[in-house]
Amino acid sequence: MPRGRYSLHDPHDHTPLGEEHFHCAPGPSGWRYVSQLTSPSGDFTGSVDLAVDELGRPIRVELHASDWQVRGAALDGVTWVRTDPTGEHATEGNVQAHAFAGSSPAFLIATARMLRLAPDAPARRVRLVRFTDPVLAPRTLDQSWSLLKSETHATDNGPLTVDEYQVSDLDTGEQHSIHIAGDVVLAAPGLELEHLESPPTVFR
Repeated sequence: MPRGRYSLHDPHDHTPLGEEHFHCAPGPSGWRYVSQLTSPSGDFTGSVDLAVDELGRPIRVELHASDWQVRGAALDGVTWVRTDPTGEHATEGNVQAHAFAGSSPAFLIATARMLRLAPDAPARRVRLVRFTDPVLAPRTLDQSWSLLKSETHATDNGPLTVDEYQVSDLDTGEQHSIHIAGDVVLAAPGLELEHLESPPTVFR
């Protein structure tokens, strides 16, 4: 069960935004990721709980940030309920999209798992609902994902395969690279893997 810590920063000016302490593991229904978010000063700022099925579809997502809360799942596309800090008002949303997205690396792993791309295969288009910080506001976006290459590296714990993806925002044309090994993101815009206690899970 991988357990570790990501450092989070602004992808444009690299201002530190805090850390994400996580653990994740495959389960009977698919894969689950749980994390706690802290500010640069160490204060608790939120949490992520994401469970996906064997095909990478979100069975359940629960996010907390700035006293806002989102709960959602894949249902008629994706459906969610967003609750305000007072708890008095809740708004429901539904979009014909494939999955959810957000600042947590969990969503990158889930999307890669859902697409199951092969090197040199055509890029795949995917529609996501992203919950933006700090108030978990929903935004629908279209991306294109392609798997540029897979490389296997020798480590003390055996061979480690690293996949390099190119992700394009179809609204802005912005492109960036993501490096994933199993169920751990090694590098992506806005985050770095700082500590990992056990090797990534290798998906079948």
